[in-house]
Amino acid sequence: MTMSPFDSLLLEDYAEYLGFQRRLSEATQSVYLSEVSQILACNIDVTHITTAELEQVLTEQVDRRMLCERSVAKMLSSLRSFFSFLQLQKIRDDNPALFIQRGRQKQTLPQVATVQQIDDLLNGIDTSDALGFRDRTMFELMYSCGLRISEACDLKVSDYQDANLRVLGKRDKIRILPVGEVARSYLDTYLARVRGELVGTHLATKALFVGRRGRKLTRQAIYKRFIAYCQACNLDAKVHTLRHSFATHLLQGGADLRSVQQLLGHSDIQTTQIYTHVDTTSLHEAYDAFHTALDGEDD
Repeated sequence: MTMSPFDSLLLEDYAEYLGFQRRLSEATQSVYLSEVSQILACNIDVTHITTAELEQVLTEQVDRRMLCERSVAKMLSSLRSFFSFLQLQKIRDDNPALFIQRGRQKQTLPQVATVQQIDDLLNGIDTSDALGFRDRTMFELMYSCGLRISEACDLKVSDYQDANLRVLGKRDKIRILPVGEVARSYLDTYLARVRGELVGTHLATKALFVGRRGRKLTRQAIYKRFIAYCQACNLDAKVHTLRHSFATHLLQGGADLRSVQQLLGHSDIQTTQIYTHVDTTSLHEAYDAFHTALDGEDD
């Protein structure tokens, strides 16, 4: 099914609202627009649809697309945002999505790699050519500073000064992060010897990390390179695993939760607290392994 011309124009206006007023990340905008467009394609009347009718549409979507609870939560969040936009535009007086209740999503712990796994991953990158050296530098920096993939993409050369990194995070929040010694060593060499080779004649390029044609790296390119390195060392991980591991390893090393919150750029410390659960889980696993070994010994 296709949406009406009115809904198409509405979706365009909503896209501008997400980018220029809400200032959401490109990834979040993409999710919201995708979910809303699928609902609009069902030819619903957004100006008059009731909560019960909207819930029925959502139920049909869940069944047809076989969505998990996490995906349902994203869809519902997208619709709540969309109908809030309609309220701002004076198209509706209410937000029917606010009254739809779904089962509470089961909290899953973030995927974390051990220090040894991170070392194996980074040490496995061949730095003999420019692209390999760039990748080693980039992933070292992401792990050293707990960067999101979008933050790494948006870094400019001028953001790195005096061993500190200026990072533009979600909702345009700026944080200044210290760069670790190893990452700093690679970054200094990359800027002095490697980046210029990649930039070539594109001297006006301000991006810190560039591709072979001198243009800013995309999220997709970074993801593809990272997965290839993970497969080479048999590590099941995503790019965001570097950020999760950064936070967890800091807490394991004795860092306080408030400091980790500031380094990650979390607005709410409750978001950061999930890493204490990861840390506790690893402690329990070590405890269980230790006592299992003891149980096998003779009295």
